[in-house]
Amino acid sequence: MDERAANDGSEGSDELLMLAWAGGDVAAFERLYARHRQRLHRYLLRLLRDPGLADEVFQDTWQRVIAARPDWRPDAGFSTWLYRIAHNRMNDHWRSMQHRPPAPADADLRTERVEDPDTPERNLSAFESRRSLQLALDALPPEQREVLVLRLEQELSLEEIGVITGVGRETVKSRLRYAMDKLRQRLQPADGGDGPAASVAAQERPA
Repeated sequence: MDERAANDGSEGSDELLMLAWAGGDVAAFERLYARHRQRLHRYLLRLLRDPGLADEVFQDTWQRVIAARPDWRPDAGFSTWLYRIAHNRMNDHWRSMQHRPPAPADADLRTERVEDPDTPERNLSAFESRRSLQLALDALPPEQREVLVLRLEQELSLEEIGVITGVGRETVKSRLRYAMDKLRQRLQPADGGDGPAASVAAQERPA
């Protein structure tokens, strides 16, 4: 089941599940974790490009969710709050390194080896498209790559992305526009308008 579609109220909204867990319902937390774990991990892997580090930040993010249990209030959507925690943990890591680390030499191979149960690559054409898209994403500045991943893969609104990244809606919109332009420019020559670039364009939503 799609994690975002699962939050339609049929099994309880994220916010209701979090409140239930704060009240002692362990099963409610298990449903929250199952609902968001794959998307959150993909988000971290896209930005950190290191499976080991992505796993570390992933675990740390959920530990902070657990620690916040007694005082959590539904002031913002759960998913926005969750990704804000993850965003801050990545920033903490980069600050501790005093710079944004370059991708490992084998980053592409590492990313390709990570299992993606939602979209398994079963043929060479799909493999090449995915590789082209990953390389194009890696070439983007980190701030632009993050808003693009949050918009296209996590399907968050500009306002939600602004809360997560700590910038205004217009800044998010500008970063997204520049990221889309750069992505199209990098992908278009290779696919002639019918490949990764077309797929990205089809996913773009009006602001």
